[in-house]
Amino acid sequence: MINAIVVGAAGRMGRMLINAIQNAEGITCTGAVEAAGHPSLGQDAGVVTGLGALKVRIEDDLKSVIQKGAVVIDFTAAESSLKNMEIAAQLHKPMVVGSTGFSDQQLEKARKLTAGFSCVLAPNMSVGVNLMFQIVEQVARVLGQDYDCEIVEAHHRMKKDAPSGTALRLGEVIAKSLGRKLAEVGVYGRKGLIGERSREEIGMHAIRAGDIVGEHTVIFGGMGERIEITHRAHTRDTFAQGAVRAAKWVVNQKPGLYDMGDVLGRKG
Repeated sequence: MINAIVVGAAGRMGRMLINAIQNAEGITCTGAVEAAGHPSLGQDAGVVTGLGALKVRIEDDLKSVIQKGAVVIDFTAAESSLKNMEIAAQLHKPMVVGSTGFSDQQLEKARKLTAGFSCVLAPNMSVGVNLMFQIVEQVARVLGQDYDCEIVEAHHRMKKDAPSGTALRLGEVIAKSLGRKLAEVGVYGRKGLIGERSREEIGMHAIRAGDIVGEHTVIFGGMGERIEITHRAHTRDTFAQGAVRAAKWVVNQKPGLYDMGDVLGRKG
């Protein structure tokens, strides 16, 4: 049995993660962490989640509970996840991090930290989305330079970062397939008299509305036709289930920074 600690346990994703863990085979929740001052501190994580008592008290410090688990699952925010990664590195505890909004500098720090522990860091834990990465890579390579590429993503009104981490990863995958760098060709929204679209650019557009869980569409537009590849998440359960799959996988890995492509075995 794999003992898991959930950071951000009382949040929307945290509650879903605990549910997914308790409904999966071979893994159980033995620790729960929330931010200092959170109203759920001191409560039973199972009660907060709606599962009934698990005898797992929600604490405000990862250090105080990390020895209770074999893996830490963190869906909070980039800054807090990095702090938790520092703790995991000191104690060589595997992690699964689903936080988004990491800057280049933060990602570089994460790479250095994972020299001391194994960590799956992915902007989207959905199995379907990670298959989408592979599909768009192949499509971009086949279509080549003759098709324009645009990415449209939609999320709920409370999402803080834009474009989404998933949209950025899609852009990076496509740019690499075409021999480009997203940092040089990415165009984020358009307004005014902008002139003709360049052949190299990759457009990125973010929608924020209501309670949209997550939608990503990649458009390859050619003369006389277009190809659209879309993934729609109907519930956050798909992210939680992917995170549980990653947690079971990462506990058996050597130190290093991994992503869901590694977990799903689509890297060779």
